[in-house]
Amino acid sequence: MLTSTEDARSNRADRRLASTLAAVAGALNTAAFESVGFFSANMTGNVSSLSANLATLNLVPGIFFLWIVATFISGAVFSTIIINAGRRKNIRSVYALNILIEGGALMLLGIVECWLTPSSPGVVLILSLSFLMGLQNAVVTRISNARVRTTHVSGTSTDIGIELAMLFDVVRRKESPKEAPLYLERLRLHSFTLISFLLGGVGGVWIFNALGYRFLILIGFGLIYLAMHATLRKHSDENINI
Repeated sequence: MLTSTEDARSNRADRRLASTLAAVAGALNTAAFESVGFFSANMTGNVSSLSANLATLNLVPGIFFLWIVATFISGAVFSTIIINAGRRKNIRSVYALNILIEGGALMLLGIVECWLTPSSPGVVLILSLSFLMGLQNAVVTRISNARVRTTHVSGTSTDIGIELAMLFDVVRRKESPKEAPLYLERLRLHSFTLISFLLGGVGGVWIFNALGYRFLILIGFGLIYLAMHATLRKHSDENINI
């Protein structure tokens, strides 16, 4: 799931990647909104809010939304630099390394929010999560050759509509039936992503209300386990093939 790349990936690996990380993104996004009233990964909404505040000269909230967008982009830049370096050195586990970094950062953020009580906890939370969502989205985009997105579902919802329309045209014999399995597989992938984001969001609110910011530590631990498992399994398979 976190080691095979681009065209070498199976449809099953893409579905597992989409289901797992979309659920994580949905949980973090809704928990952040539940906590402080801002979305950490919804760049469409954040840029719209930035525009509205600039138009009405509300500069202080406008600057905050600008920071959210900038930190999301920074997370994608950071992730891509690491991935590019790993690819040049043929390190197949570089994608898992990024998820490991995300998990460790989430655990650290949870510790800060739980026990160190930052002076501006809402600002720290949203900007940190925006950075990590940018990082995660860059990972899944690069590893899947842009077939999978996990931190937002606007494009995914559009893709579901496109594949449904293509299948409708297959039924009407306006498109070749030979392409139907491809459309069905894409529809399955995008549907998995949307449903996982939705269920992750529901679970995120429930768990956050039960655990508070310890929820971040739990999610971080899960991501670290996921990354370590993928890396160790890859190394084990390589040793067997030697």
